[in-house]
Order: sequence, then C-alpha cells, then structure tokens
Amino acid sequence: MKENVILANYRVESEAYQALWELKQAADNANYTICQAMIVKKEDGTLAVKDGFINGVVAGNDSWKGGLIGSLVGILGGPIGILLGSSVGMLIGGAVDAGDAAKNESLLEKAGDSILEGETAILLLAQEEYETALTAKLNDFEVTITRLDAAEVAAEVEHAREVERQMAKETREKLRAEKTKAFWETVAQKREELKKWFSGLGK
Repeated sequence: MKENVILANYRVESEAYQALWELKQAADNANYTICQAMIVKKEDGTLAVKDGFINGVVAGNDSWKGGLIGSLVGILGGPIGILLGSSVGMLIGGAVDAGDAAKNESLLEKAGDSILEGETAILLLAQEEYETALTAKLNDFEVTITRLDAAEVAAEVEHAREVERQMAKETREKLRAEKTKAFWETVAQKREELKKWFSGLGK
C-alpha cells in the first residue's frame, strides 16, 4: 500500500462536486482508502476551500487545520504561496540535497502550478493498493490526475511552515528595528526643538 496526495483537476466545476460525493460514498474498499478529500478553487491567486470530507464525515472549516490536505492548501494559499508564487518550489526545494533538477523539483511547486486561476480541483489523501482503481473512478469525468508521494508532501509542508515562521519573525524584527530607529530620530528632533525653545526664553 502506498500513501499518495492526488490532485484531480476538473474542466467542469459541477463534475468536481459530483465526483466528491461519489468518492465519499465509496471511501474505503480493498483497493484504496481515502482519508481526506477537499474541493478547492483558485480565486484571485489563492485557493478557496469549497467542500470536503474526512473519513466519511463532512468537514467544517476548522476540521482541516490538523490534516495534511488542509495544511497543504494553507501553505499554497498562505504568505509563501501568495508572495512567491511558483518560486515556492525553489525555496522549499532547498531542503533537498543537490542532484538532477527533475528529482529535486518541489512537490509543492507541482501542486501549486497544477491548479490554474479559475480552476476547480479535488485534493485527496489516499492509501492505494492499486492506482488503477481510484484512477478509474476519477476518470468517470473529464479530469487531469496528478499523484504526489504523501510522505514527501508532508515533509515539504513541514519545512514550508518553518520557512513561513522564519519569514514572519524576520519581518517583525525588521519592523521593530525600523520603528526604533524612527523613534530615536524623533527624540533627537524634539531635543533640538526644546533646546531652541529654552534658548529663546528671556531674550
């Protein structure tokens, strides 16, 4: 059995919802088990969550925070994904040892680039005995399927979160330093103004 993150891009948005409903009805069988599934749509450069389920349960907004698919969407739609776009791959790819370019291409980059503006996709976390079974089910509709190794995705998401935290820390420190510099410049200015005011007294 292999754990995969599966991206299914649909040309017709309504077909994505129909596919999600059918997947939920048959989330477990001898060939595969779906752990998490989410419909997302890229709107204004970010991924909006539209629907989903976890282990057969309809998922609310807060339910995704602890899951791999929710974390993946959070990274792709968060500061790194928004500010860096597809270059997130180069950033996260830095966690991988040097080698040939194809091998080191970030899975997050593949995930981010595969969902275009205005497109609707299903993201799945599934354990598969045979890929053909789930592929056949998804292929009931006009769809493009991409498989990513779930363990690698999870490792990249974890690294991306650390990069995101470091970016936030550096931004706070920079803002604090700039604020401190501006404050002391104002202090010096006010000191000169006060000296001039006092020097003018009694004259």
